[in-house]
Amino acid sequence: MKIKEIHIYSHILPVVDGPYRIASSTVSSLDSTLIKIVADNGLFGWGETCPVGPTYQPQHAGGARAALEEMAAGLIGANPLQPVVLRRTMDGLLNGHPYAKAAIDIAAYDIMGKHYGARVADLLGGVVTERVPSYYASGVGEPDEIARIAAERAAEGYPRMQVKVGNRPVEIDIAVVRKVWERIGGRMRLAVDGNRSLTTRDTLRLSRECLDIPFILEQPCNTLEEIKAIRRQLHHGVYLDESGVDLSTVLRAVGEGLCDGFGMKVTRIGGLQQMAAFRDICEARSMPHTCDDAWGGDVIAAACTHIGATIQPRLNEGVWLAQPYIEGHYDPENGVAIEGGHIELPRGPGLGVIPDESVFGTPVASFG
Repeated sequence: MKIKEIHIYSHILPVVDGPYRIASSTVSSLDSTLIKIVADNGLFGWGETCPVGPTYQPQHAGGARAALEEMAAGLIGANPLQPVVLRRTMDGLLNGHPYAKAAIDIAAYDIMGKHYGARVADLLGGVVTERVPSYYASGVGEPDEIARIAAERAAEGYPRMQVKVGNRPVEIDIAVVRKVWERIGGRMRLAVDGNRSLTTRDTLRLSRECLDIPFILEQPCNTLEEIKAIRRQLHHGVYLDESGVDLSTVLRAVGEGLCDGFGMKVTRIGGLQQMAAFRDICEARSMPHTCDDAWGGDVIAAACTHIGATIQPRLNEGVWLAQPYIEGHYDPENGVAIEGGHIELPRGPGLGVIPDESVFGTPVASFG
């Protein structure tokens, strides 16, 4: 089997009841990039990548499409059934840009599943649960507001809550954490996510002044060096998120004891093939982690859910989806959704979702 055509689409996803605010940015809509790969036997697969604006990480929508256009012609004729070879081919065509390469990787897995009549989760090692746990991320807000949201999500059945903090006086962040815990008690696991925005001073203060509250600190500081400097003074576990840019960095963090787990994005690490390798590293060292992404619709949601369904349950911190923050589905019949704080694994072959192409309009570029 060979790749015969590649089509690239741009699609705007407005934020419901937006904007959505994190420490590094405030977004009212997101520009998602979708890929359709068509094989020479007529099978097709979909991929997606959707950075949260241009300041969350060194990724942006225009960069994703430019990178895909740079590689596309060189991928015509490649075999989509060989994910490792395909990744090496992409690396030979373009240095870096794993978030763009991830869209190709995901589309290839979608084709592979259809070819073998198997779900992507089975191709990634096997399903351990059909009902994948999710978690809710609050956005940055005031204490009473975030506590109300946390209580509502606990009542819905979410097993985990992520509270966004940062880019403001740390006293407010401390008040938010205390108010949330006052409302939810032990009904959900709690993560406090700084999105790289806290100083080492404020991170230490947040941990000291919330000694009685069990939570993990997710990427409080901007760099690994900052986290390393205060690691042994903290009273809470630390997860890396934005700093986990590749498998080499993950290996360093695990080997040097810089963290207790990870928040990992499928597109940041380069796609499902690399994400499966990351999963196995975490399992070897008993490191809890998430399997999610920055933003996007049904395609990336399905990809995250499939890899999430393969994680050893005791290490699975959940799959975050943008679905509660956006309207509608690419696939009106099989759209991926969170219900009761969990996600039903799609049933069909491949990703199990087939987008309605008319939703995306005319491709911004086509090859083949």
